[in-house]
Amino acid sequence: MHGQPLALAEALIARPSITPDDAGCQALLAERLAALGFALHSLPQGEVSNLLALRSPDSAGATDSSTPLLLFLGHTDVVPTGPVEAWQSEPFTPSIRDGRLYGRGAADMKGSVAAWVTACERLLESEALGGLRLGILLTSDEEGPANDGIRAIAPTLTGLTGPIDWCLVGEPSSEHTLGDTIRIGRRGSLSGTVTVTGRQGHVAYPALADNSLHRLTALLAELVAEEWDHGTPAFPPTTLQVTDIDADTDASNVIPGESSARFNLRFSPASTATELQARITDIVHRHAPGARIDWHLSAEPFSSEPGALREAITTCVEAQLGLTPQGNTAGGTSDGRFIAPLGAEVVEIGPVNASIHQVDESIDIAELEALSELYEAIIRRLAASPSAQLR
Repeated sequence: MHGQPLALAEALIARPSITPDDAGCQALLAERLAALGFALHSLPQGEVSNLLALRSPDSAGATDSSTPLLLFLGHTDVVPTGPVEAWQSEPFTPSIRDGRLYGRGAADMKGSVAAWVTACERLLESEALGGLRLGILLTSDEEGPANDGIRAIAPTLTGLTGPIDWCLVGEPSSEHTLGDTIRIGRRGSLSGTVTVTGRQGHVAYPALADNSLHRLTALLAELVAEEWDHGTPAFPPTTLQVTDIDADTDASNVIPGESSARFNLRFSPASTATELQARITDIVHRHAPGARIDWHLSAEPFSSEPGALREAITTCVEAQLGLTPQGNTAGGTSDGRFIAPLGAEVVEIGPVNASIHQVDESIDIAELEALSELYEAIIRRLAASPSAQLR
């Protein structure tokens, strides 16, 4: 059943690969890729499985950097299922209903992985691919902490691959119909926890206490009202969202002595993480001079200038699907943030994202097949492009 994305997607969904457990997905894919002449590199990190597969035009799988490399970036892990009883069918038993394939990971992103691998099978089993090296990089740690996946192996990746010219990320970028939206970058993500210490006391005697929650809510109100920047032509303005508030008492007659809140900023290149931290620290300390702030920077913003990959994707979407994709930087973070600093043009294109991370996650079967055909067309176009011939 090689070359057929539905069968491979079903086989991947049947493997319960909740982060960080790959559950045998990469072994299955490695077998298929090895049969096509890909050289395999297993790059485990702790409990996380990472797989790099490379194929040169002569099918020797070498890292010959004289020809450009198109790397597909994906993940085999999925988020937890949520309440299994809420699903119409078992989440790890692929099910077809009304022309849709149901199962955890169908859209995010086992469908995309299956579409890419089967596109390679159809193309490479029928002809040689001159002028282009192909690669696929997979991790089982994208949906979780993302510490032992692409983040961990990116610093030494080009030692195995040579220069990476183009990186196509299979994240579910489409909004309403396949190909209507591509991601040309992503915002940064900065999280913080602010802890305010006051003095606990009886609510009837506020003069004898210092209400930490009052100080906290005042500073949060200012943070929420702050205009951080105006964004850029490619990025919307930076936003801050408060995600949790906690106090050290559950009683209605006790003034809290310590209160904390968590918040997250999705930030554009118009602001740096350092600038945002400084501005937030200033606001916090004006309301609560002794407050503590703990920071976690999980992603810097990134974007790619228009290049051969975006041109190939746009041209192929127009030809295959009859629409022009709109590029934006919306949504959460992706592993593309670890590849962009290596000098690659990074673009994300995948299926419709309406059901991802939800009960009864699914993908339209016709969309899955069209995605595989689209990936094949993109590979062909890049292989024949002047960028590939003149590298």
